[in-house]
Amino acid sequence: MINETALLESQTLRSSVLDRTDVLDRVKTLTLLPDGMHVTTAMVATYFEVGLEAIKSLVKDHRTELEANGYGLLTGEELRSFKNLSGIQSRTRSLALFSRRAVLNIAMLLRDSEVARQVRVYLLDMEYLARTQPVENPVPADAASLDDRIDQRITHILGKTVVPMFNALIETSGEHRRELIALRAGVQRIEKRLQQHNARLQRLEGPREDRPLAGVMAAMDAMNGREFEERVAELLRRDGCTDVVVRGGGRDRGIDISALTADGRRIVVQCKRFAPHLSITSPDVQKFAGAAKVLHESEVALFVATCPFTRDAQNIAAESGITAVHRGLLEEWSAGAALSVLE
Repeated sequence: MINETALLESQTLRSSVLDRTDVLDRVKTLTLLPDGMHVTTAMVATYFEVGLEAIKSLVKDHRTELEANGYGLLTGEELRSFKNLSGIQSRTRSLALFSRRAVLNIAMLLRDSEVARQVRVYLLDMEYLARTQPVENPVPADAASLDDRIDQRITHILGKTVVPMFNALIETSGEHRRELIALRAGVQRIEKRLQQHNARLQRLEGPREDRPLAGVMAAMDAMNGREFEERVAELLRRDGCTDVVVRGGGRDRGIDISALTADGRRIVVQCKRFAPHLSITSPDVQKFAGAAKVLHESEVALFVATCPFTRDAQNIAAESGITAVHRGLLEEWSAGAALSVLE
C-alpha cells in the first residue's frame, strides 16, 4: 500500500500513477491553453495556489523527471508556431509548458500546497480501492474517456477540415457538383451522429442520485478531523436523526457526536479520520465502548472510521453492541445507503 510520503519521495511510485490525470479535474478544474494540451508555469502556480517560485524551484530540482512527463521550454521557431496555433499574444522569448502528466507530476512533488495534497489523497484512495475491491469483467480504466476523446477528435476533423474541403470543391467543380454535395451531406450526418453519441455518453456517465459519486472517500480523506465529524453529522441528519450535536474537543467525554434516532433512541458516535492503510484496533473500540455504555448510556453506538477495523476490534465491537462503520461501509453510507441500526 503506497502512502503520501512515498509519493513525495519515490519517482518509481510517481511514475506508476501518472496515467490518472483525471484526478486533477476531480480536485479542481484545470484550465488548459487553447490547444487543449498544456498550461503555463503561471497557470500551474494558480492551480496549486502557490507562488511562481515554488513551481520554478521544483522544475529546477526535477527537470529530467518532468521533461519525461511532458514539460518543455519552447523557443525560436517552435515557440512562434505554438503562438500561431494557440492564439497566444506574447512577446516572451521562451515559454515553459506543462502537459497534464507534468502537472500531476508536480502535484506529487509539491509539499506546501493543500490542492496538491488533495490530489495525492485522491491517488491514494483510488490505489486502495483498486487493490481491495473485486472486479468482474474488468474494463480498462481509461476506455470510456479514450472513446470520448476519439469521438471528439473525429467530430473536430469532420467539421473543421473535411466539410470545408467539400465546400471548396463544390464551389470550383461543375461536372461532379451533385456527387460532392451528396458526399458532404453524408459526412455531415456522420458528424451529427457522433455529436449525439457523445452527448448520450455524457448523460450515461454523469453522476446520478442513485449512483455513488466518484471520489467520495477521497473527499473525506482530504478533510480535517472537525470537517469529518461535521460530515458524519450531516449523514445522521439525512437519515432522520434529530438533536444532532458535534461535541468533539477536550470535554467530549469520549464521544464526538450525540443525537437521537428517528424513533427516539439515544445515539453516540466516535469519529476517526485515519489514513486508509491504518486500522482501528481493539483498545480504540474498548475505550469507546466504555464511554458509550457507561458514561452516556447510549442505545445506539457508532464507531465511524475512514480505515478498516482489525479482526479483534470487530469482535469486541460486536460483543459490546458497537456498530463498526469501516471504510467500505462508510462509503456506501455516504453514497446513499442507510445504516440498518438507524432504521
